[in-house]
Amino acid sequence: MDHPFGPLMLHVEGLGVRYGNFQAVKDVSFEVHPGEIFGLLGPNGAGKTSTLSAIEGLLKPSEGSIRVAGYDLKVKPRHAKAAMGVQLQATSFQSDLTVEEIIKLFGGIYGVHLSKGKIESILDDIKLAEASTKKFGQLSGGQQQRVSLVIATIHNPRLVLLDEPTTGLDPQSRRQLWERIEAIRDKGHGILLTTHSMEEAESVCDRIGIIDHGKVLTIDTPQALIDRHKEEPEVIAVSRRGRVTLEDVFIALTGKTVRA
Repeated sequence: MDHPFGPLMLHVEGLGVRYGNFQAVKDVSFEVHPGEIFGLLGPNGAGKTSTLSAIEGLLKPSEGSIRVAGYDLKVKPRHAKAAMGVQLQATSFQSDLTVEEIIKLFGGIYGVHLSKGKIESILDDIKLAEASTKKFGQLSGGQQQRVSLVIATIHNPRLVLLDEPTTGLDPQSRRQLWERIEAIRDKGHGILLTTHSMEEAESVCDRIGIIDHGKVLTIDTPQALIDRHKEEPEVIAVSRRGRVTLEDVFIALTGKTVRA
């Protein structure tokens, strides 16, 4: 299907990841379109992190192919990696550097020229103009995540990878970050987001894929998944208060067992 923003941002086909004799990811396939937020959901140990690590180029797949913005990760790894941005966890930043210093540092790493006016514009955009000289470790969780998201997109990547971006944030900070993620999507970027929050998946993801035991169980829009499964006895059995939610579908597909 043609999209107004161009070709696929991510195409994962038949992906397999092994750790010795253990196969963590088995024949996983999905796509992320331009101008789309695709959510990858799954319990702990389902294969989300291994899939994300393979896309980032941090580990070598045992099978399958990965194309980022049209570039095969095996054939043109530098081109593929240059076309993606990864939101780093807050612990990846030096806590004693100021917000402005971190933005300058990563701008330099990505080869992006940032004038003083451009940095001021970035800080103003993420509502941290008055905190530019604050050390990163002094920022709130929501402020740290805003800085992290800016760093992930500072080189204007076509694909953005977000690994549980709102974990630990209060409702106001979470909503604010959702708006920023949606703004990135609306500019035509493709976004791959992992989350444990069913509310987040329903609120911001255009489509979601549910993965468990290394396999993709289903892919569709959140509402389509609810509509498709809401009459199934397994889903009705786990639903609460008479209204089937995405979480009910998720639990019915992946089980009630708590994963370590």
